[in-house]
Amino acid sequence: MEGRVFTFAGLINHNHDFIIGFYTIVVALLVVIFARLATNNMKIIPTGIQNVYEFLLSGILDVASDVVSREVAIKYLPLAGTIALFVFFSNAIGIIPGFESPTSSWSFTLVLALVVFFYYHYEGIKAKGVVHYFAHFMGPMKALAPLMLPIEIISHISRIISLSFRLFGNIKGDDMFLLVMLMLAPWVAPLPAFAILTLMAFLQAFVFMILTYVYIAGAIMDEEH
Repeated sequence: MEGRVFTFAGLINHNHDFIIGFYTIVVALLVVIFARLATNNMKIIPTGIQNVYEFLLSGILDVASDVVSREVAIKYLPLAGTIALFVFFSNAIGIIPGFESPTSSWSFTLVLALVVFFYYHYEGIKAKGVVHYFAHFMGPMKALAPLMLPIEIISHISRIISLSFRLFGNIKGDDMFLLVMLMLAPWVAPLPAFAILTLMAFLQAFVFMILTYVYIAGAIMDEEH
């Protein structure tokens, strides 16, 4: 079915991996361009796109501060904010006819999940040291280590699957929903469908961003916190 869906990138190459890669580059460029426009002529009283970006970033910090500490929220805003924008643009671009969401490919969402996975382990090791960080995998008592270690390993690996499949499944489902609605009622369905899918694009980016903060906080904070 994917081979019969029109995309502008498909005019260059019909290979689906090429199409996903093409729109990944397009999304990355859009993120950079809009960020550049927002910071190119910054004013004390923000206007236009600067105002939008300041509203989004302050919103991210406020929401993240309810999940983790304010210090953690600010420190990891560059990563979490970039992921939020990148995922949102990747989700939203598929709503436009002739384009395809990179997040509708599991390969793409898996890479994002792996970035978060390795990064929060890196930050945890840097904050606590190798021995102390991996010691919490053993549980609170040495006697429980043989039981807790495999449980902890499975728990952390499941985060990769959860992050990647949640995003992939939702966006793939949204794309199929839009395709069906356009085929059934091309002149009636688009506006309500586009509104719903835009909301879902925002929601999925929000969830991915919050989980990134949660996993980082769990890695760097001491157990009593």
